[in-house]
Amino acid sequence: MEMDIRAGKLPAQHIGIIMDGNGRWAKKRLMPRTAGHKAGARTFRAISEHCRLMGLRYLTVYAFSTENWKRPAAEVAAIMNLLREYFKEVFADKDHYIEKNMRLKFIGDVKSLDADIVQDIAEIEATTREMNGMNLNIAVNYGGRMDIVHAAQRLAVQVKKGWLEPEAITEDIFGQYLYTGGQPDPDLIIRTGGESRLSNFLTWQAAYAEYIFTDTLWPDFRPKELDAILREFAGRERRFGGVQE
Repeated sequence: MEMDIRAGKLPAQHIGIIMDGNGRWAKKRLMPRTAGHKAGARTFRAISEHCRLMGLRYLTVYAFSTENWKRPAAEVAAIMNLLREYFKEVFADKDHYIEKNMRLKFIGDVKSLDADIVQDIAEIEATTREMNGMNLNIAVNYGGRMDIVHAAQRLAVQVKKGWLEPEAITEDIFGQYLYTGGQPDPDLIIRTGGESRLSNFLTWQAAYAEYIFTDTLWPDFRPKELDAILREFAGRERRFGGVQE
């Protein structure tokens, strides 16, 4: 199916990306894994900007999972420092981000991160809160199961205080208590790096998403491949459990 991607006629309004393959990219080049994460950070900037220019409304990227703490301490520290570098870029050019009309939101248990990161996240979210262009969700210390548990805990508080009857809880209401509450569920989940699993990413939200897996390692992922994936997605028939008439 031919489609003018750049004309803003996108087949999806919310894309989720599992950015996988940084370590293997570095290993193939006999470089430390940290070099792969640096290269991956550059790809993240390029892809997020491409999505904004295309007119995408929501982009959610998997930056650091709750399971990633199991990695070597030096690698975890390097990833956190890359996050700090990204914050410096945002703070150094706040007006540019405002001009881009991009809202940044960090989803996950961010409050348990280092204090300086928590503070920077709060400031960035406050600065871009009124932006109504592309919504960029960065999943940090995020897990889909944790997201569901967190929502259940918040709902339990409402029930305990008598503000909500248990039988009044619907899927729509439950969804509002997830980290992505108020946003549409993803239409499309892309995973780079050759693996074919969700890995605890947007477990609830991705129930009816389409999945596309690519062998391309994340640092090698380019806007033209994203365009090709969107064309493939546009040709798929989405029935949401129904049947074709």
